[in-house]
Amino acid sequence: MSGASNDVVSGDQLRFATSRRRVLGALARALVNTTALVALYSLLPLDQPVAVATIAWLLGGLFAFTVLVVLQVRSILRSRYPATRAVETLGAAVPLFVLVFASTYLLLASSRPQSFTEPLSHTDALYFTMTVFSTVGFGDIAPQSDAARLAVTVQMVGNLVVLGGLARVVVGAVRMGRQRQADGATIAQHTH
Repeated sequence: MSGASNDVVSGDQLRFATSRRRVLGALARALVNTTALVALYSLLPLDQPVAVATIAWLLGGLFAFTVLVVLQVRSILRSRYPATRAVETLGAAVPLFVLVFASTYLLLASSRPQSFTEPLSHTDALYFTMTVFSTVGFGDIAPQSDAARLAVTVQMVGNLVVLGGLARVVVGAVRMGRQRQADGATIAQHTH
């Protein structure tokens, strides 16, 4: 009889295993999204000289980022598992934000080689973007032209919005999604 009880999975163990699978799935989807974005960034011919397109690329990318965040927040609010959906949201939004700026710096460096202290490759632009994003700023690559300094300033302000605002919005959406579920469960209990 004691052997049979070891084969029975408790409700808590089942919920934990299900929850763990959901979180691992969300992390896997975030990794796939990031990998796809980095691959796209690496394949795009962003090292061709273009002047006006640099500003258009930055504005278009920031617009796409905003649309993505709005759609993702709506998805969190409607999700059965808002916290898991939030992981996926951050896993898509943050890499997109970083790659928009890396692309902008690469386009800027290609159209105006004097914009930075050294020529930028795809890797250099991504590296520089990450040093600005993480506030490390090693100083080995630095903006020199007014356009490059302005783009970096926009990124620094955007970093504050992404790190502070996006995190707050996503956490708020998770709370609201959970509250909606709790309210729905309460209503369901009272109707039965």
